[in-house]
This record gives sequence, structure tokens and C-alpha cells, in this order.
Amino acid sequence: MSLELSPLAFPGIEMKRPVIISGPCSAETEEQVMDTATQLSKKGIKIFRAGIWKPRTKPGGFEGIGVQGLPWLQRVKSELGMLTATEVATPKHVEAALGAGVDILWIGARTVANPFAMQELADSLRGADVPVLVKNPVNPDLELWIGGLERINGAGIKRLGVIHRGFSSYDKRLYRNLPMWHIPIELHRRYPNLPIFGDPSHIGGARELVAPLCQQAMDLGFDGLIIESHCNPDCAWSDAKQQVTPDVLDFILDKLTIRDTLQTTESLETLRRQIDEIDNALIEQLAKRMRISREIGQYKREHGMTIVQANRYSEILAKRGAQGVLCGMSGEFVQTVFEAIHEESVRQQVEVMNKN
Repeated sequence: MSLELSPLAFPGIEMKRPVIISGPCSAETEEQVMDTATQLSKKGIKIFRAGIWKPRTKPGGFEGIGVQGLPWLQRVKSELGMLTATEVATPKHVEAALGAGVDILWIGARTVANPFAMQELADSLRGADVPVLVKNPVNPDLELWIGGLERINGAGIKRLGVIHRGFSSYDKRLYRNLPMWHIPIELHRRYPNLPIFGDPSHIGGARELVAPLCQQAMDLGFDGLIIESHCNPDCAWSDAKQQVTPDVLDFILDKLTIRDTLQTTESLETLRRQIDEIDNALIEQLAKRMRISREIGQYKREHGMTIVQANRYSEILAKRGAQGVLCGMSGEFVQTVFEAIHEESVRQQVEVMNKN
């Protein structure tokens, strides 16, 4: 199913990379909202974000100020001329936000993971003319992400964009949410006209990671950034560690290098041709490897051996990972590649073993 998209235009905003959306994780008090928005406005930020309703992992935490915060967003809009954006997770949220004149809605990662919730939101948005940004689901499932977009688009919302906020992980890692950049890259390949916003605040989970993640999103050709900024981040009621002051945000944005997404030079084309040649050679070598794997499968069949030899597999992963590090690559990357190669080898051997 293809998406029927209109250009993601925000009234009065020049859609030039990067389009910046910024504001606190949560609207806490009217004073905090106006203070943060005023500082951001002076820095040239045109779109103000603030969470009115906050889905929390466990009960008992601050779950948002609720509808009493919507007039604060109206003040930001009327007094500072900024567009406003907030997250919606239920049809009641949609009704309240649209009734208060919120300009841009986004749908959070937990909601996108639930098709029933997405359909309810789609039904509540039917007939509305508002830009909607859809975050990736918490789990790395591209089809689920696309399915959510299709539901919203099916309700007639054509001004669509996505927010890449990374994917949840059980293990403790550098990032709060793993970037897994290949997933938004694949989404862009399928839907090149679908704008992508990077969310360095939620990917990093720490303010010192915001700047490098912003640059990486720009280097990958993202259209914009949605960054959490608070007038007093250390005292924030939610996600304090990942928010930056408006001054720090201004410094980060000033240092960004924005590269042309369309420029192609003769020297770049030469390098790309070299990549193509190497890729072709890799395919040929993999085909040879799979031929040998089938021969091994035939041997195992004739001698009553099991397909998977655990010791041999562990030896390959360890050895190839170490070789990769010596060649300037990530050991984890090389192991991932050889895990995929091993999986295909096993599949081919299973076919040989079960051949009539």
C-alpha cells in the first residue's frame, strides 16, 4: 500500500533543512512553558513542543499536566507567534488538542506499537487538516511503523512525517534507545517524500549525546530535528538528563554542518562504482561459500551428522570478529554479518538434508 502524501508544510515556516521543533519534555507550569518558549523564540525557534499528556513506564510518576496546560500553549502561539506541537495517545487527546488550536500532533512510540490504538487515533483524526508526525514503535519493526502510517493516512491525513527516536533495548548501552539507523534509512528508501525528524533527546537519553546525534541525523539526510529544551533542565519533572537549555540548543544548532542531500560529483560516482564492483564480488564469493555449504550438508547427510556444530560456529564468530577489528571494523558488526551468513548456510544444508 502506498502513502498518499502532501508536502509537510507548517504555516509560516520555511521548510529548509533542518526544521527544528523544540521545547520541554513536559509542560509543567505556565511560568516554565512561557519562560522556555520565550528563550527559544529569541533563538529563532519557530515551533514549540511540550508534552501535555505523558505516558510513563510505571504508575506514580508525573503523567503530564493534562488539559489545563493547553491554554499555556495557546499563550505561546498568540504572544510569541510560535507554532505548537504535542503528543496525542487517545481520541480524547486529539479532540482536546485540536480544540485548543495545537498546530502539529505527534504519536508516541508506545502508541504506534499498538494497531488498535493507532486505528482509534486514525478514526478520531478523520476530517481534520493537521500535520501528524509518527514516531517509530518501541520495537525495531519497520512494517509496524509503516502500518501505523497507513492507518493515519487512510483517515485522510496527508501531511505526514515521522520521528526517529530509536528502539528500546533490555541491555544497558551507550544510548537510551538504540539508533539502528538502517531502519529509518530503509523507510526513506521506500518513501523518499516522507519527511524524517531525528529525536536525539530520546535516542541519547543524555544531554551530552544530543549534539553528535543531531549531526549524525543531518549527515544521513534527515529533514529536521525534535529536541527537548527546558529553561531549567536539572529541575525538570520528567527526562531531566536529556534536556538542554535554549542557550545550549542554540550552540548545538550553530555548530551543525548541513550537507547537500542531492549533490553528486564525478569523484563520488567513481567511488560508488568501486563499491558496486566490490558488492558484486561479495555476492559471487558468498555464492561459492553456499555451494561449499551444500556439499558439507551432503556429507553430513551421508554420515548421519547434525547440521549445527556448535564448537565450529563459536570458533568462526570469535575468529572473524577478531579479524574484523584488526581490519578497522567493529567486531560486533562482523559477528552480525557472519551470523547472517551462518543462518543462510544452515538453511541451505537443511534443504540438502531433507531432499528426497
